[in-house]
Amino acid sequence: MVNVAVLGYGTVGSGVVEVLLKNNSHLSRRAGEEVNLKYVLDLRDFPGDPVEKILVHDFQTIVNDPEIRVIAEAMGGIEPAYSFAKAALEKGISFCTSNKELVEAKGAELIELAKENNANFFFEASVGGGIPVIRPMFACLTADHFDEISGILNGTTNYILTKMDKEGLAFPDVLKEAQDKGYAERNPEADVEGHDAGRKIAILASLANEKQVSFADIPMEGITKITSADFAYAKALDASIKLLGTERKKDGKTYAMVAPFLVHSDDPLYAVDGVFNAVKLHGDMLGNVMFYGKGAGKHATASAVVSDIVSAAKNPGRHVPILWSQEKLQLADAKEYPFRFLVRLEGEADTAAFGNVEAVKAEGVTGETAFVTEEMTEKKLEEAIAASGASLIHRIRLGW
Repeated sequence: MVNVAVLGYGTVGSGVVEVLLKNNSHLSRRAGEEVNLKYVLDLRDFPGDPVEKILVHDFQTIVNDPEIRVIAEAMGGIEPAYSFAKAALEKGISFCTSNKELVEAKGAELIELAKENNANFFFEASVGGGIPVIRPMFACLTADHFDEISGILNGTTNYILTKMDKEGLAFPDVLKEAQDKGYAERNPEADVEGHDAGRKIAILASLANEKQVSFADIPMEGITKITSADFAYAKALDASIKLLGTERKKDGKTYAMVAPFLVHSDDPLYAVDGVFNAVKLHGDMLGNVMFYGKGAGKHATASAVVSDIVSAAKNPGRHVPILWSQEKLQLADAKEYPFRFLVRLEGEADTAAFGNVEAVKAEGVTGETAFVTEEMTEKKLEEAIAASGASLIHRIRLGW
């Protein structure tokens, strides 16, 4: 029997409990032995709830129980999750989590600790919710070096951009609707400014490079400056606008960023709408492969957490290698990575400083000069804007 404890009985934690109870016979067959939910940890009481009889308030009850083999954490935040994870792994108890903050900041350390104690630290749900992408990276696609990862990693921003694109709505109006539907928090900064996607691309980049890529080192642009005029130009270019977390290699350097991109209709990310997420990997042998699905939500995230629980149960006393060292990877300056840009300048602007450009006209947009540049770095773009003497309305990178 595999005895399991769940830390946190909020949205994700209750989903994990539901999956463990509802699909128990199926999970037990997959694990090779019975999976038993022994404890749920929460500071609150839940009278009349199915977990009432197994609810505990003290983590020590769980970590000091010699029968516990796997702990799943769904509390969020770095503390006390980090302390709980360390205590569990030091006792050889495998630890599974959906906590992207914990994984981004402490993932490499906890993987090493798990290795030292013949246990496992699994975190499939920390990046794509229910989308399986982390385990395929270290278990299924081991033949490839990944030279690019690009993903729609936040369902809230993708929902907002999709509504702006399809219905012509303004950002403030769609944000309010997303908040009313529960897709966006009352304080949406982590989503709309790209911080959530930044932590997720940091995790993926760390796995791709086998070194620590820190969230704090990744430049991030959010979606608050995107307007209906930007979507009009996107339509003229047969594209849409997506907030992407991306990590790319060029000339021996590694670049990472989060920013809005114009995604052309022949890119598979173009069709990813609403609250759905997708991660596209480019391997040197495989080429492009994409993982698509629900990137958040109670059952989608719980599905990934429980999958990790089963994987841990199938590997008792055995560490499954995940290559991610604590050595820090120095990212190159993202402003030095060359892109083509959609540039919008006020009035009738002189474009000579930008080199060869492709003029773009958008239906219903007047009083400005818009064009697509040749490939250039952001630093060169800034110099060209200054040399033109025109006022910049907006600029967006092209994702193809």
